[in-house]
Amino acid sequence: MSADRENHDMTQTDIAFLLADAADEVEIGIAPVQAVMRGGRRRRARRWAVAAATAVAVLAGSAGATLAVTGLPGGGDRHATVAKPPASAEARHVYDPQRTELARGTYQGGEWSVAVQVWGAPRNEAEADRQFDAMDAMGLKPADVRVPADLIGKISYFATRGWGEEHPQQVMFDTVEQFEHFSGTDMESMATRLGIGGESSGRLVIGKVAKSARQVTCRWKDGTTAVAVPTAGFSAHDTGSAIRVVDGFQGANWFVCTAPVGTSYASAEVTK
Repeated sequence: MSADRENHDMTQTDIAFLLADAADEVEIGIAPVQAVMRGGRRRRARRWAVAAATAVAVLAGSAGATLAVTGLPGGGDRHATVAKPPASAEARHVYDPQRTELARGTYQGGEWSVAVQVWGAPRNEAEADRQFDAMDAMGLKPADVRVPADLIGKISYFATRGWGEEHPQQVMFDTVEQFEHFSGTDMESMATRLGIGGESSGRLVIGKVAKSARQVTCRWKDGTTAVAVPTAGFSAHDTGSAIRVVDGFQGANWFVCTAPVGTSYASAEVTK
């Protein structure tokens, strides 16, 4: 009987201590966050840490944040990633391209200009149909595209040359899944006319070079040269020759060279 009573008393004492300890652990109000900040030695605090981290991830989700949660059971870091909503077709420039002017000048009383347009990749047939119609309205014909659906998942770009009142004509263009990256002295170029008439033929050179290129030298048939260097903006002192960054075009910069009256294109190369 005494042994039973002693065991009974010990049990009551144990229960009393456990209840007191549990009462001491009770938190009021916003206690879970405070408990986590105190170090989380208790298993309960570790559970709160997980809950608190999840709450922060939800709050951060509107900014597309990635939250690293450390010290979870099982070890290692776990990442909760909240994805951003997909960009709209307008934000991706599917229907209205990014346009960068490369050069401008005057020829026989009319203004000439060179520009590059970059169209974002459509993601479905509806976007492709609308993009195809928008290109057609501008007189543009994407490369190797028989039906609008051929545009899905592909970027299109057009280098156009305009003079006076004539409609700008595409002179270099392509439709690709991804941009080609140029390096070193890589170059792709073509010679075309400044305006109308045989005298303007071969006086305008347009091309692509690596983003590291600092100078392109164009040589003309009369032995003279024109040099294009990286340029931003336009001024009254522009020669019509420049290397420029094109908005939305990855992997290469674009350049333009213009020849003087009476000569035309012979060659071009990256010289720096």
